[in-house]
Amino acid sequence: MTAEYIPSPSERTAQQVEQYESSNGREGTTMRGMPVVIVTMRGRKTGGIRKVPLMRVADGDNYVIVASKGGAPEHPVWYYNLIDDPDVTLRDLDVVTDRRARLVTDPEERARLWAVACEAYSDYEPYQQRTERQIPVFCLERR
Repeated sequence: MTAEYIPSPSERTAQQVEQYESSNGREGTTMRGMPVVIVTMRGRKTGGIRKVPLMRVADGDNYVIVASKGGAPEHPVWYYNLIDDPDVTLRDLDVVTDRRARLVTDPEERARLWAVACEAYSDYEPYQQRTERQIPVFCLERR
């Protein structure tokens, strides 16, 4: 991706991304005591590079990311970025790979990946109970 990097407006998020990347995945690698990855994407409105730490959920060679926003009534902004441009870069500690984010729409696949995500981070289930929207699940597959 070639564009200007626009740090998150959340100071905590921007600092975590900076710490994670500047240490090559040795620091800033957890959130709420759980491992995270950094997903780099293009902002749909700005065209700039956006980076977000998300819970690390692996499914074989793929990764699963969950647009929970803590059970808020609306999707996180990054959800719309991925719908607009699904090509992302994923950093898992010091390993960086190019991925394509696929919104999981098949009910059986979604149920399986939701279970994998909830096994990795048990707060996803209470988040789903907190909101009326079905929380989106993406599969990040190698490009």
